[in-house]
Amino acid sequence: MPGLSSVWSAGARLYSALGRLEAHFGAASWQEALSFLAEFRSSEQLSEVQFWGHGKWGELRISGDVLDARALSPRHPHAPLLDKIRDRMQKGAAGLFWFRTCETFGAERGQKFAREFGDFMNCRVAGHTYVIGAWQSGLHVLEAGEMPSWPAEEGLCDGTPKAPIRALPSAPNAPNTITCFDGKIPDGWR
Repeated sequence: MPGLSSVWSAGARLYSALGRLEAHFGAASWQEALSFLAEFRSSEQLSEVQFWGHGKWGELRISGDVLDARALSPRHPHAPLLDKIRDRMQKGAAGLFWFRTCETFGAERGQKFAREFGDFMNCRVAGHTYVIGAWQSGLHVLEAGEMPSWPAEEGLCDGTPKAPIRALPSAPNAPNTITCFDGKIPDGWR
């Protein structure tokens, strides 16, 4: 989407100034993004990773490059990097992957991805069921080994949980809404 790179860059500068991040990296592909996560300060554990980017139901996107549950297969080209990242992640509730992307946890595909990614990484995962922007609605958290507790139709404007077509935009009165300025997930959100 045109113009978002500059918005994300400005957001990274703001979060850095607020002391909310230790590092950021603007990747042009999943290979670049995963390589950065696997190698940056490789002797240290990762407690939280936030991916700010594009998404669809059960997918994370960098330009036309898609990361979905298929990447968790041992034969996938990204498997060695994902294994390294998993080994660095703090386990259980101490670790968090937060996908600040549009609708990645929405519909049945999004719920399936949330479960599989959290189980693979053995840490908490968080993501949204709505189209996000300044408002970020439908934020849900899933522990490794848990089943999603949010409705599969949450955030859908058109289509069904099995065949989603279009998601709703985030709004202050939508479920589990934060703003782009919020750096933490509110306690107790599922």
